[in-house]
Amino acid sequence: MPEISRFFGIIIRMFVEAGGPHHTPHFHAYYQDQVGIFGIDRIERLAGSLPRRQERLVLAWAELHQEDLLSNWQVLQQGHPPVKIEPLK
Repeated sequence: MPEISRFFGIIIRMFVEAGGPHHTPHFHAYYQDQVGIFGIDRIERLAGSLPRRQERLVLAWAELHQEDLLSNWQVLQQGHPPVKIEPLK
């Protein structure tokens, strides 16, 4: 699963949907041993969980980079590698 960003110990990844797209555009956020799955069209947690502070950081980052995330989703689904997205600073 390609890494598209990393900040404050959080790793953001996105991957190709095997067998064709069947989910809403989304990305995965990893922090230590926890993972949250977040929607892109509407920035929200879809599944999993992260500690409250890390989830707020992920949501803020996603709001800032929603267009980049959607673009990466489309690129990945076409079989091309994603572009790195600036981390929170």
